[in-house]
Amino acid sequence: MASPQLEKGFTRIANELMEKMIKQNLNGTQFRIVMAIWRYTYGFQKTEKALSISYLAKQIDANRNQVDRALNSLIAREIVKVVGEDERKVRVLQVNKHYNEWLDSEPSKGEVKLAPKKDTAAKKKPAKKPKYDEDNQYYKMAVYFFKRVEKVAAEAGIAHLLRKSNMQTWADDMRKLVELNGVDKRKAWEVMDWVTNDPFWRTNILSAKKLRDKFAELAIKMNAEQKKSRPAPRKPDPRDREIALQQWISEGKDPDEFEW
Repeated sequence: MASPQLEKGFTRIANELMEKMIKQNLNGTQFRIVMAIWRYTYGFQKTEKALSISYLAKQIDANRNQVDRALNSLIAREIVKVVGEDERKVRVLQVNKHYNEWLDSEPSKGEVKLAPKKDTAAKKKPAKKPKYDEDNQYYKMAVYFFKRVEKVAAEAGIAHLLRKSNMQTWADDMRKLVELNGVDKRKAWEVMDWVTNDPFWRTNILSAKKLRDKFAELAIKMNAEQKKSRPAPRKPDPRDREIALQQWISEGKDPDEFEW
């Protein structure tokens, strides 16, 4: 007998987002794909996850080709976003929570993608960007990354590209990276160090905004390189115990008491 309990796990989704999703014109396969992505992202307190077509097909019990077509349609309609790839070249997916960007149907070839018109009656004034003082954690992250990027740019002879850098804007991007994208601060620092040392990325990521936009891809590549550089675990050598036994005997101890 089935007995689902919250204690065994639950998926936390904002009511506003769920209400907008159930009003979308989706077929059964598309809706089940959205549910599956939510399950394996929000269900694990994550905002994104690498999900292959075959894995999704298995989870929703559907044909692989059918899932491929339905997922591509969701991506074209901006309901699902591809935010990168993992080391297996599997796409990292997330449901786009900015529902104002969703399209009612797939755009035809050559057609410009236009998001649905917003309700002007309920239009609110844009919120003012927060100000960050020098003691703010996001300001400190911005300054730290800027100094590393500044050094790279100077060495590459492209320091002029940083002349218009604004630490308030950089700090706001750091805040969005942590609070909106759900990135752990320690992981953010780790990627900042890695990206400013990587031969390719160090001259391609020259702003906090670019760091945020490419963060998923950068973190995946960093983790892959770190795995390659780790030394293989040493296999136990049976001779080690023989040496230990000889040491045991040389110390005047009983060989019969030696633990093999």
